[in-house]
Formats: sequence, structure tokens, C-alpha cells
Amino acid sequence: MHAVRSPEHSGTTLDALGSRAVSSTLAGAFGVAALFVAVLALVFAIQALRARTVSSDHGSPTALPQPEPQPAQPEAKPGTVKSELRKLGKDLEVTRGELKETLQHLAVVRYDAFGETGGKLSWSMAILDDNGDGVVLTSINSRADARTYAKEIKSFTSESKLSPEEEEALETLRKESEQP
Repeated sequence: MHAVRSPEHSGTTLDALGSRAVSSTLAGAFGVAALFVAVLALVFAIQALRARTVSSDHGSPTALPQPEPQPAQPEAKPGTVKSELRKLGKDLEVTRGELKETLQHLAVVRYDAFGETGGKLSWSMAILDDNGDGVVLTSINSRADARTYAKEIKSFTSESKLSPEEEEALETLRKESEQP
């Protein structure tokens, strides 16, 4: 670096590169500040223009545009989320109706049909839908043989005579159906 004597400042030595660096930094700072002020002015001008437009449209400078009232239940366009939800709702109603007719309630009573066998190998099982329609299956096991019976049930009753164990299984499901 070379020190330069300035004729204006007799006796003062200035660094030529240093003075240029200070003045370019200062100029850059002023430039950034000027740009910031210009951006702020632009933002305020845009807001003022919007406020004037809103006041001329609605008669009040603070009034905001109001949304248009929507009809109570507009018809959904096919393929939209609303139409798909409505379709799913209808499908769900149909499925619930079909579900009421499925054999989904089950009660089993195990017992010893004969005194000679132990372990409660005989059983009666009621399988019904929500309406009390279905079947009672019974398996009676002894040392010599096993027999299985099926009896139709309509509204928790049967045209065939039911054994006490079959009645117990049926009564269990009847009580369950009466509970909320």
C-alpha cells in the first residue's frame, strides 16, 4: 500500500484504498435504505388503491366483500367430494340393512346329555340375526354315538319342540337383543 499525501490536508496521510472502501460501503448502505423505503411506499400505495376500490364498490372504506349466500343443499356435481360422500352414505344405509339379516349373534350352552359321559361334550348353539331369525344347532354326544340336530328359528321361536338347553341359548340371545 502506498500512502498518498493530499494537498488539501497538509500533514495528513490517507490510505487511498481505505477511503474508497468506506465510501462504497456507505453508498451501498444508502442504496439498501433507499430500496427499503421505495418498497414500503409501493406497499402503502397498493393498500390505498385497494381501500379506494373497496370504498367505491361498497360505499364504505372499511367494508369488506361479503360472500354470496349458498343454497341449503346444492346438488353435488358427479365426481366431487360431496357427491362421493352422499353416495357412500346411501351405500352405508344399504349395508346396515343387509347386516341386520346376517347371522351374527351366537350363544352356546354346553352340558352333559348323559350321566355316563363327563366334560360337557354335548352342546346347543343358537345363531340368529337382528330380527331373531336363524337356527339352533344341537350336538348330543354319548360313548356310543353322536347326533346333531338343526331347528329353524323365526322371531325367537321355533315350530319344533326345543330342549331346555336350546331354550337357554335362545333366551340368552333374546335378552341381548332387548338391551340398547
